[in-house]
Amino acid sequence: MITLGIDTSNYASSVAVIDYEKNEILLNEKQFLPVKQGECGLRQQDAVFGHIKNLIDMLELVHNKFDLSCVQAVGVSVKPTNEEGSYMPCFLVGKLLAQMVKTIKDIPVIQTTHQDGHLNSALFSLNNENLYNQKIIVFHVSGGTTDMILVENGKIVETVGSSNDLFAGQAVDRLGVKLGFPFPAGVYVSQLAAQCDEIIKPKVSVKGLNCNLSGLQNQCEKLIDEGRDNAYVCRYCLSFIARTLIKMAENAREEFGNLPIVFVGGVMSSQTIKEIVQEKLKNTYFVEPVFSSDNAIGTAAIAARKVIYG
Repeated sequence: MITLGIDTSNYASSVAVIDYEKNEILLNEKQFLPVKQGECGLRQQDAVFGHIKNLIDMLELVHNKFDLSCVQAVGVSVKPTNEEGSYMPCFLVGKLLAQMVKTIKDIPVIQTTHQDGHLNSALFSLNNENLYNQKIIVFHVSGGTTDMILVENGKIVETVGSSNDLFAGQAVDRLGVKLGFPFPAGVYVSQLAAQCDEIIKPKVSVKGLNCNLSGLQNQCEKLIDEGRDNAYVCRYCLSFIARTLIKMAENAREEFGNLPIVFVGGVMSSQTIKEIVQEKLKNTYFVEPVFSSDNAIGTAAIAARKVIYG
C-alpha cells in the first residue's frame, strides 16, 4: 500500500510517500516557510503564498526522486485539529494539491487534521500495533498546541487538557528569537540548552489537567535581564515545559489510570525535555525528530489505514 501524504502547516510544507505495510518511508521532503529575522510567525496570507512557492519547487524535486504512478491514495491535512471551528487558510494549499492528484489519477483522497497527522506519524514510527488497539494519552506540544489528548484505537477521542494561555512552542520560539535565532527556533534553543548541565526545578503552574505557560516567557525575560548565561536560560525554558508535562501526565494517570503516554509535536523533539520526562515518567514513548516535528508521514499513514482497514 503506497500512499502520498501532504501537510501545509503554519510552519512548513511537507510531502511524503510511504509503504505502510512494509513500514517504510519512500520519500520525505519538507521546507520551512520563510520568516523574517526577528519575527515570531507569519500572517496567513504570507503562509499561503509561501506554501505555493515551496510546493512548486518540492513537486519538481519529488518528480525527480520518485515515480508517483504507484501511489494508491492521498492523505492531506485540511485543518489544525478536530475541535469545532478549527481552521487556518494555509491548509487550503495542501487540500488543493490533493484534489488535483485525485482528478489526475482517480485515487481516494483522505482528509484529516494536522493533529491527527502528528499522532499517526508517531504511531507509524513506533510500529507498535498494541498502541493502536488500546487507550493511550498523547501530548501534542508545538507552536500552536499544548494539548493532552485521549486516544483510543488510533483515533482521537477528546482533548482532556491544554494550556490556558501561551503554547509551549510559542514560549520556546519567543525565547529563541529574542536570543537572535531564526524562527522556528526550537532546534537552536535545544542545542544551547544541551550546553548547560545544571539540574533546574522551576515552579510550574498546573491545575488538574490544564496548565499556564505565560509565566515561563516572563521568567525567561527576567533571567536574560539579570545577565544569566543563555544556555542556562534555554535549559530553564525546556525544564519548565518538561516539568509542566510531567505534572499534567501524573494528574491524568490519577484520573484515567496508568495509560501509555506518547509525546508528539515539534517541541517534543528536544532531547533535554525527553531526558527529564523519562526520568520521572515510565511507560512513555518519544519518537525521532523527523516523526515528531511537522511532517506529512502521518497523513500518508492515515490514508493507508483508511484504505486497508476502512
